[in-house]
Amino acid sequence: MEQKKSDQPQVNNGVYDTYGDRWYEAHDDPVALLRAESKTKTPWIIERIKDHGLLNPTTAVLDVGCGAGFLSNELGKLQLKVTGVDLSEESLKVAAHYDVTKSVQYLPADAYKLPFADQTFDVLTAMDFLEHVEDPAAVIKEFSRVLKPNGLFIFHTFNRNILAHLVIIKLVEWIVKNTPKHLHVINLFIKPKELSNYCMQAGMISKDMIGIKPIFSTIPLKNIFTGIVPQGLKFEFTKSLLLSYMGYAIKKA
Repeated sequence: MEQKKSDQPQVNNGVYDTYGDRWYEAHDDPVALLRAESKTKTPWIIERIKDHGLLNPTTAVLDVGCGAGFLSNELGKLQLKVTGVDLSEESLKVAAHYDVTKSVQYLPADAYKLPFADQTFDVLTAMDFLEHVEDPAAVIKEFSRVLKPNGLFIFHTFNRNILAHLVIIKLVEWIVKNTPKHLHVINLFIKPKELSNYCMQAGMISKDMIGIKPIFSTIPLKNIFTGIVPQGLKFEFTKSLLLSYMGYAIKKA
């Protein structure tokens, strides 16, 4: 993966401090896309956890870059031992407020240096996070450090190519209101093969990847040019990893 150059724009991670309750309520903002996506991603994640015999109260889960807790709070409802970390303390306050179980532990933390001992967690999730860091290989090595042997690393991120730049970055800027400049930058997107290599270098084996895309029939024509994300928007899985993809890896024993 190409390293970030000084003349390339920096990703705007500061925007997440400004959302407040809009994380859960706004429809005129790309955060609404995250909410809609999470309704498809979360069941897939839970199924992977279940498939590996980890859907039980003794399972320790770390959700890195948890934002306002879309995933963490759902996993908390399953009585898993969930910890959510993020650099945005304002987002963590929102996440804790919307945690109906009051069981999730939310902590500010730097993904490059997680404040946990080696081999602490059975599952580590990173949704829409890796495309916000400049050295994903180093972050993934840190993820592996805190994972137990045979632990699961589950991720979602974006592919780096011309079409992804057009659709994920430019199209969202054009058609969704309140999309901040540099919400995403193309040089931080990650090709699937690169991500597999980062996992391998960190002592993890990439097992499966699957694409995810909007169901276009759930977007009413009247919504396209309003800047509003329709409340009925749904996402589905696809074999293509060209744009948005998720997957999982297993830490070697």
